[in-house]
Amino acid sequence: MFEWLTNPEAWIALGTLTALEIVLGIDNIIFISILVGRLPEKQRTLARQAGLGLAMIARLGLLFSISWVMSLTQPLFTVLAQEISGRDLILIGGGLFLLAKATHEIHESLEGVEESDRKVMAAGLGMVLLQIALLDIVFSLDSVITAVGLAEHVSIMAIAIILAVVVMLMAAKAIGDFVEAHPTIKILALSFLILVGVTLMVEGFDVHVPKGYIYFAMAFSVGVEMLNIRMRKNRRAPIKLHSKYARDQQQD
Repeated sequence: MFEWLTNPEAWIALGTLTALEIVLGIDNIIFISILVGRLPEKQRTLARQAGLGLAMIARLGLLFSISWVMSLTQPLFTVLAQEISGRDLILIGGGLFLLAKATHEIHESLEGVEESDRKVMAAGLGMVLLQIALLDIVFSLDSVITAVGLAEHVSIMAIAIILAVVVMLMAAKAIGDFVEAHPTIKILALSFLILVGVTLMVEGFDVHVPKGYIYFAMAFSVGVEMLNIRMRKNRRAPIKLHSKYARDQQQD
């Protein structure tokens, strides 16, 4: 099972696959951060760790049942000359769920919700974990299929998935806190989820969208927003200094 340990090419495949799993897990972290933000502060760490744990279990489960996963690519029925498989149904359903969830969150963020209404609508820990688990399956499906195409040994794929989840666990809290602290970043993250949802849907209809374009657009948008945050911070600095100077003058 571990005969590849002496093969340099296998180690290269492990490193490449781990990096790919981390990149493919970015949208998962964003989704988890948005959902966890709806919970009370004391439950967020548990929900974040449990969510990523479910992601790892989902990916490993799909990996060890890869023959069943590959069978999902077989056409089930045809609609308007378009063959629809089990994988397509999962991607389309997951994309629709992401679109609905992200749109709902953007509406609440922009329109505002009364505190009393927020308490009524606040999701419980179990419901949040259920939503994370459902989307983990969608996010993991293409990830596992990609992993099978890049590596020959199941052990390499399993180790890459575990390493990627460990890295995401270390970064998830920082990303979640940053998203919550900056409302514009939260809206941007929700926009990413809409983009991912649309991508999942069109891929469900066998329209391939190169992931490189999607991730470049995300990286570019985040880069621009980082510059905006830096500019706003620099603008506030003179105001704070002026206020401090005015207080010192009044005391004198």
